Parts: sequence; structure tokens; C-alpha cells
Amino acid sequence: MKKILVTGGLGYIGSHTVVELQSAGYEVLIIDNLSNSSEAVLEGIERITGVLPVFEKLDLRDKKATISFFQRHDTIDGIIHFAASKAVGESVENPLLYYENNLSTLITVLQQIQHKKNSAFIFSSSCTVYGQAEQMPISEAAPIKEAFSPYGNTKQIGEEILKDTAKVVSGLQVISLRYFNPIGAHSSAEIGELPNGVPQNLVPFITQTAIGLRKELAVFGNDYPTEDGTCIRDYIHVVDLAKAHVTALQRLLNKENEATFEVFNIGTGTGSSVLEVIQSFERVSGQKLNYKIVGRREGDVISAYADTTKANTILGWKAISTLDEAMLSAWKWEQKIRKTNQIKTS
Repeated sequence: MKKILVTGGLGYIGSHTVVELQSAGYEVLIIDNLSNSSEAVLEGIERITGVLPVFEKLDLRDKKATISFFQRHDTIDGIIHFAASKAVGESVENPLLYYENNLSTLITVLQQIQHKKNSAFIFSSSCTVYGQAEQMPISEAAPIKEAFSPYGNTKQIGEEILKDTAKVVSGLQVISLRYFNPIGAHSSAEIGELPNGVPQNLVPFITQTAIGLRKELAVFGNDYPTEDGTCIRDYIHVVDLAKAHVTALQRLLNKENEATFEVFNIGTGTGSSVLEVIQSFERVSGQKLNYKIVGRREGDVISAYADTTKANTILGWKAISTLDEAMLSAWKWEQKIRKTNQIKTS
């Protein structure tokens, strides 16, 4: 049984990926500092899969503790690296936090695996590396432009670090998954997005507003050059996204990759505006959402949705869930955590 380390494995995308890894027969180790997650997520993972993954609370910024972890776990076959701060708006307000947390942790992990004979490494990247792309949909061949936010810049730099390192570290094989906007929750409602405090992402703010935790949803700008004036994004169900990580990992473990560093866009290939997402939620939930149009938010691009041709054909992966299905799963998850009081609010 292959042993896979998932950093940030109790976070939103990480926990869903752990479920898919365990369902595919992998042994999973999780590192997480619990800064934006909860140890209770372990119970949800176990209820879904029947397997409790090994977990160690660890901040990868603690180099000494990280070295100790890798010395104790020296038979890891692959790493999926999620551990990073991820909110665009917060990164604009606190750039040093993002540069420290997102880059130093990546470097520390790479330093620990650089002497291994074979290392399969999946990097959690983002469509933000493209900045404001000139053409839609965005393909992997699109130019990497100046990032709109420190968060986006950390993903650009992270990819550069991995590409340079894979050139010189024998055995290091990397796939960077540039994903678009993950939403939704597991169909069991055992795990889902669990933001601390005020959500930075659209969908949990929608569901928290609908359930009464928030007074109203702020829609940042309706004067963009789009059909309804609101920003357009490619919203992908988190379970589809999680499965893409397993597929990418298998590609590396089976030595099917064509280069030491590969990139794939992970999205649905369809763009949806903020108002269309609100309408989808109202449709599946039967709830009328209280929202207000406010000014634009710094760091937001106008439009971003994926050309998924490369992932569909070369990786052999495709998103299957609809926007309505994703929104319904997010609503069921919100209702569940409201009942069990799992979420921290402020």
C-alpha cells in the first residue's frame, strides 16, 4: 500500500482529497497546524471511509519539528501539498503572512525530500497565476502575468521553485494543479468548507447568510464588463477537484508523466457569474438570499474559467458535478454544521 503525505489535510480541499485517497486504497498521513481547520474533521473522514488516517498537528514553519517528522516517516511515496493560506483579500491586507506561510513551508518540505530516490509531488496551485487573462477559456499555454494579489504571487513563485528544483533533484516528479474555484461539500455532509470567522469565499458566505449567521451578502461590483456586471469564475465541485489529485498522483506513481514538472488546469470549463451562483443557490435551496451590491474588491479579476482540454485528454480526468449539485451539497453541509455548532463565527 502506497503511503501518501497530505499537508493541510484537514482543510477544505485537503480533507476531501484524503477521503478520495483512502477510497482508492492509499495509506494517508496528515500534517495540519489547524489554523483554518479542525481536528473534528478526522471523525468525518473516518465516518465516510471507515479508516482513521494518521494525523500529526504540525506547523511546517517549524523547521525543527518538520525535520523530525520526515525522519520518523521516511517511507512516504508521495506528497500532496495543500498547506498554505488562501484568501485573496486577506493576502492584500497581510502580504508578509502569505509570503512566509506559503513559500517557507514549501521550501522546508522540498528540503526534506530532495535526497529521496523517488518523490511524487502534487502542488496545490491556482488559476490566479494567470492574472487577468486576455482570452477565455484559459489554457495552460496562457502567459503568466503579474499577479493581482500576494496570494496569486505565492502560487507563481511556488511553481517556479518546484520547476527549478525538479530540474536538479533526481527523482522529484511534480504536477501542479491550477484549480479554479472549489465549492460544495461531500454528499454525506460529513465534511465540507469550515471557515474560521467571516468567510473569504463566496459560497460559504451565501450559505451563512441564508441560514442567518450573516445579515447580508456583499456582491463586490456589478460594473464589470460581463453580461450581468458581476465577476465570472469557474466553480468546481470539491469532490471532482479531490479526484483530480488522486488521478494526478497515480500518473506520477505510474511514471506516466512526460516531464519532471507538469501543469494542468482543473475546472469545469464553464464560467458562472456571482449573480448566477446566487440564483443557483436560491433555486436548489428554496431560500431567497439577502444580498447587496457594493464596490469592487481589490485583487479580483474580471473573469476566469478553464480550458480543461489538457486535463480531460492527458490526465484522463473530467469534472462531472453541476453548479446546482455543488450548491445543494454546500447548503446541506451548512445546515449540518449549524445544528452541530461546528463553525466559529465572528
